Amino acid sequence: MAVLADHFDVIIIGAGIMGSCTAYEAAKCGLSVLLLEQFDFLHHLGSSHGESRTIRYAYPEPYYVPMVAKSFQLWEEAESEIGYRVITKTPHLDLGPADSKTLQSVISSCNSHSIDAQVLNQSQVSEKFGCSFELPDGWIGLASEGGVIKPTKAVAMFQALAIKRGVVLRDHEEVVDIKKLAGDGNGVMVSTVNGRKFLGKKCVVTAGAWTQILVKTVTGLDLPMQPLHTVICYWKIRESYEKTLVSGSGFPSLASYGDPLIYGTPSVEFPGLIKLAMHGGHPCDPNKRTWGLGSDSSAGSLVDPVGKWIEKVMPGCVEFDKPVITQGCLYSMTPDGDFVLDFVGGEFGRDVVVAGGFSGHGFKMGPVVGKILVEMAIKGGAAAAGSAVGVEMKWFAISRFEHDCRGNAKEYED
Repeated sequence: MAVLADHFDVIIIGAGIMGSCTAYEAAKCGLSVLLLEQFDFLHHLGSSHGESRTIRYAYPEPYYVPMVAKSFQLWEEAESEIGYRVITKTPHLDLGPADSKTLQSVISSCNSHSIDAQVLNQSQVSEKFGCSFELPDGWIGLASEGGVIKPTKAVAMFQALAIKRGVVLRDHEEVVDIKKLAGDGNGVMVSTVNGRKFLGKKCVVTAGAWTQILVKTVTGLDLPMQPLHTVICYWKIRESYEKTLVSGSGFPSLASYGDPLIYGTPSVEFPGLIKLAMHGGHPCDPNKRTWGLGSDSSAGSLVDPVGKWIEKVMPGCVEFDKPVITQGCLYSMTPDGDFVLDFVGGEFGRDVVVAGGFSGHGFKMGPVVGKILVEMAIKGGAAAAGSAVGVEMKWFAISRFEHDCRGNAKEYED
């Protein structure tokens, strides 16, 4: 097949939240951009679809706090440009045993970054958020600011803004190969299953749960990113609580740091239903999911712990002991739960940037990740990209793992 005539400054592979934000940020810098997606745009097969994601400043890892702050700013700028909202601001509540190391890290991180957060005892949690919470003995809460993002709407927003700035979008273009072109500065050639070939000075891989597969196929690097099948649960609110647990009533998004970690949002997507689900999932092949409630696991293993948590922390708030709606979703999990934002190296040097392993908590940081990736692609240095948003990139380097993906121990290098 002949190479297409267009030669782009940046080719982005994967049009979920990370790829769409990256395309938009690159276009803002005046670059010519191609965004490729293997499925339909706005599909429901990966990690960037659905009705809600949370956004919050309260994080146990201090390096994420400035990223969230910058991301909040970028979300608001994009909303202003498009003319509609994708985020509904809500309170946020972290809760769990007072001696939980993770919860104490959240408190410490908020204090060190001067985040407006208030530690609450059992009775104060109920007073602040209504009688819906009955914290177990020894539990505390941490109230701060947060919000709920509409994921599919958000991805569509960034794609619309990218198109407005001249980005070329192509779906049903599964990438099967990336080749380094001979000669310094000549960039790469990206080939798709349809036989099409595209030239680019730089390439950014944001393929979600398919990132590990594509990178290993192209470079031999075996990135430690495990796709997980997870289940999102919606529970029927008991009639007496229908006005209490809704968005706009003051009810918070939440993260409960017990075993397992439970997260939730106010009733905003489906009238009369509240989202409460378990963080985590079961290993799967993203190309061979069975899509059932117990996909790649025993039935109910991702649901029953949520029901037990509701009985313990929010007793009497829901009608039934099972969710009335469940939805499948994918995580791409790293061993430490942190992102990978790095160059693939090898023959590609700094011409190919990879972003993945967002581990079920990256959606909120899509805009800032996009900004970082464009800085890396343009300027070719990770440290400079991180300094632009106030974070050290060593936290996201491939080399932070005990051995790099070629089996050799190494230190972080910018």
